[in-house]
Amino acid sequence: MKAEHLSLHFGAQQIYDDCGFILEPRDKVGIVGVNGAGKSTLFKVLLGIEKLDEGAIELPELRIGFLPQEIKIEKEHEDMTVWEYVSKARPIDELQEKIGKEYEKLAKYPDSQKILERINQIQEDIDACDIGNMDNELLKIMERMNLQDLVDRRMVDLSGGQKSKVAFARVLFENAGLLLLDEPTNHLDAETKKFVANYLRNYRGMVLVISHDQEFLDIVTNKTLFLNKVTHKTKVYRGNYSFFRKARANELSEQEKRISEQEREIRRMEEFIMRTKAAKRSNTAFIRQGQIREKQLEKKLDSLEVREEAYQKVEMNINPSKQSGKTPLELQNISFHYPDGPMLHDKLSFSLTRGEKFLIVGENGVGKSTLLKLIIGQLQPDSGSVIMSQNTTVAYYAQEFEILNENETILDNIKSYDFTESETRSMLANFLFHDEDVFKQVKVLSPGEKARVALCKILMKKANLIILDEPTNHFDPETQKIIGENFHDYNGTLVMVSHNPSFVEQIGITRMLVLPPREAPEPRLALIKNYSRELLDYYYYLNSDLI
Repeated sequence: MKAEHLSLHFGAQQIYDDCGFILEPRDKVGIVGVNGAGKSTLFKVLLGIEKLDEGAIELPELRIGFLPQEIKIEKEHEDMTVWEYVSKARPIDELQEKIGKEYEKLAKYPDSQKILERINQIQEDIDACDIGNMDNELLKIMERMNLQDLVDRRMVDLSGGQKSKVAFARVLFENAGLLLLDEPTNHLDAETKKFVANYLRNYRGMVLVISHDQEFLDIVTNKTLFLNKVTHKTKVYRGNYSFFRKARANELSEQEKRISEQEREIRRMEEFIMRTKAAKRSNTAFIRQGQIREKQLEKKLDSLEVREEAYQKVEMNINPSKQSGKTPLELQNISFHYPDGPMLHDKLSFSLTRGEKFLIVGENGVGKSTLLKLIIGQLQPDSGSVIMSQNTTVAYYAQEFEILNENETILDNIKSYDFTESETRSMLANFLFHDEDVFKQVKVLSPGEKARVALCKILMKKANLIILDEPTNHFDPETQKIIGENFHDYNGTLVMVSHNPSFVEQIGITRMLVLPPREAPEPRLALIKNYSRELLDYYYYLNSDLI
């Protein structure tokens, strides 16, 4: 892949400015940069969705597999089974139909070189589908991603996390020459993430990954493409994310030294010029030296390097407005299943003490998000009770932004009788929505922007029981750190589902509920006194000595 002289503007906003890069056919590349630097835009350019103002990206003739950040199953695929949906990723029927039509044309025009070239290209695509080994490869992916129990389920009946895993399995099975993955680990449990990371590291084609999961990037990538929002340039680093961070830090340190030295030199020249201007007119040689320095100073100022801009960061204040009772939440013998589905929770009981940080873990599809929806009353249990103390106030962050109305503006989504419009807009400014931004409809926002709106909305409730479903999925590492620090200091009660070990560590978890695979006999509540990273990494081993 060769990109040259890329330039792109969105109105007055410049994204790329005469930049370029070169990548090799089997490179695994992490695409990094702050929000708004043009990471997802690069994918849109490669997919032909966005047009460059100038420049071009040269790609060999190959199929592109794309995993978007927001998974939306198309209407015509909703009634497909999981097996049908994933297997259709390799377009065998379409390719065979195309090559058949080309052979019909060749019979009429046997000397056509163009028809022969098209036949050869289609045959290469058919060979790439590896028809003889196709079913075995599909089974391997489905089993290693723990989707074997879902093969006969309809796509429309899957949970958000299950849909994401199935969509990812489809992209892997597609066996495209170029994979474009936008936040691929958002809904993956630890075991599946490990398989996917190893699979991609050994993938035979090129992989471009946009991800805020630093550990995943370190395992998968051998190069890092940095998109600089200040200069609108690109640079390729020959190493993974950790290598990039060190190299980038060294560059900024060296840049600061150069700029500081340039500024000192400029100050010395300015002082000298001021002295020459104060000199007596008879001292012509001294005055002439000052005039020479003035010209040199102009050149110095023109060539002075610009420091990297300090970008605004999210600001948070999550203290509850009032204290809950000593036991803000209690579940008594909760049982639940969806119509025609297996039992997800069977006589599950636990209670929380005020101020606890409670983590719920388990593989995709075992009922983590469902349990949260039972707690907030969005779903009703088959039997049992969810009991909240009289003073418990609840705020819920949903991983698929169900708490937002996509057809309303940002401002309308978080309006509250408890705050004036001025106070509301001030809060939105803390989440980087300024001026006319607040009148944008939610449906036009990026997933990262939607996540900021949703987080702002729940924090404005100043609740003493906050329920979080995958809260870090769409946030960059810097914002994740800010959120983690704030929730660590939160003096209310926290219930959380998260597959992000670094974030979980930061929160300060006190107890953990392990929801085992469906074949296991029953959920197991793990009381944790000394929480450790290893515990989270190995939660799925239910008989481990760690829990």
